[in-house]
Amino acid sequence: MARRDSIGEAMVWVSRIVAVGLAMFLPAVAGGWVDSRIGTSFLGPVGLVFGFVTGLWWLVHMAKGRKT
Repeated sequence: MARRDSIGEAMVWVSRIVAVGLAMFLPAVAGGWVDSRIGTSFLGPVGLVFGFVTGLWWLVHMAKGRKT
């Protein structure tokens, strides 16, 4: 029974880490896509910074044990 609980806990953390990774990565991809569509060059880096800050904030809250 203990093994099933530890695997379940591991899967919870894997899903959290994947979600944080996507939260960090997708704003940069979306910003780059919008840049290519409208001919600008600043939204990709803005998305990268926004995603990094958001992901880091989320990680800190998860490490503190708060529900997000």
